[in-house]
Amino acid sequence: MLADQPRAQQLGVQDGTGDVGGDPSGRAVHTDRTAGRSPRGRAADPEPVRPGLRLLLDSVRPSPAYVLDEVNDVLAANPEGLALMPGLGDWPPAVRNTIRYTFLHTAARTLFADWDRVARNCVAHLHSAEPTSPVPVAALVDELSAASNEFAALWRRHEVLVKRGGETAFRHPLIGQVTLANEILHHAGGGQRVLLYQAPPGTAEHDALILLAMATQNAGAP
Repeated sequence: MLADQPRAQQLGVQDGTGDVGGDPSGRAVHTDRTAGRSPRGRAADPEPVRPGLRLLLDSVRPSPAYVLDEVNDVLAANPEGLALMPGLGDWPPAVRNTIRYTFLHTAARTLFADWDRVARNCVAHLHSAEPTSPVPVAALVDELSAASNEFAALWRRHEVLVKRGGETAFRHPLIGQVTLANEILHHAGGGQRVLLYQAPPGTAEHDALILLAMATQNAGAP
């Protein structure tokens, strides 16, 4: 069984909490461990990722990049994108989702230096997607509300955020502490977006991305 699989494979209940990694205050967080609940996955086949977007993912390497849908299902990613979020690539493609990863994967609590801010932004994004994608949003909200008390509490705040870009601080097990700029490129039609993490050439952060790329090449070597 793969580590940190979402609900059908393994509900994330490390440290006694479905929020995975434990409540920062040290309080116990109780979760729904009902057997047999499946992860939402994708209700239907997503719109195919355009060849041009796949080419973009390849051309921006070593910058980690993803093609996401309205609810942050990962429709495509370059190798650095999967490596930046340890364990995401171990999940079946149909359940790879950056919001699910944030709340249910053990690695996320350590990976995101400001996990609370990342978590709030994830939930606020879902609220912004609700008017145009009510069915997939409702399915993901039901799943994460059952698995994570923290998600459920954030969802009840009804905060809305249309994210355009910014910075994210990481504590990565391979490349260490880095802060990367992130940009979101919206593709006209279909609700697909490209999420790109990058750093200026010649900086320590860019060197770290080169190291991440080298690690993906070594991992794929025979």
